[in-house]
Amino acid sequence: MKRIAIAILFILTITVAPGVYGQQTEQQAKDAARIRTRDLLSKLLAKVGPEVNITFAQSQKQPFNYIGTLKQGLAHAESFEVVVSVSANDTIGFRIYPHYKSGYINVDKARNPAELMKQLLRLSDRAFMFWGADEAGDVFTGYTFTLESGFPEEAINIVLRSIVNSDKFVGELRPTLDGPVKASP
Repeated sequence: MKRIAIAILFILTITVAPGVYGQQTEQQAKDAARIRTRDLLSKLLAKVGPEVNITFAQSQKQPFNYIGTLKQGLAHAESFEVVVSVSANDTIGFRIYPHYKSGYINVDKARNPAELMKQLLRLSDRAFMFWGADEAGDVFTGYTFTLESGFPEEAINIVLRSIVNSDKFVGELRPTLDGPVKASP
């Protein structure tokens, strides 16, 4: 009886072990691909960032995020905080937070929150990048790349060069943030 139990245990071990080993190898491959993507992104941001007046640094809290700030060439926003993330799901995401009146644009702090959300939806339809609000209600513009066809270097370059163009949309949001502009007598 002991021999049968040992034989069954042995058979189960050799049957289950390859599946567990295969999962570990698959996860290791995903992790290695994510690290490669991060390294390619780091090199690209170091090269193109200065050309678009953004200096990027790797986040101390999240090693797959890069943070940069754009302050030049803006008429409506004080700055844009640019967060570029390499996800575990084969995507690169841009979230660009406009700073206005010394802080984030927040839906809950806007003079007309419902109208602000309507404007964000309309902007998502007509702007190059989509507009949204994160879980804290902070407004951002963004773009997400899937990595199915490899690293999209030229497309990332285009997004980086397009960030400054979002400033005009911050100008369009101002009435819902501050209220209507009063005419001079």
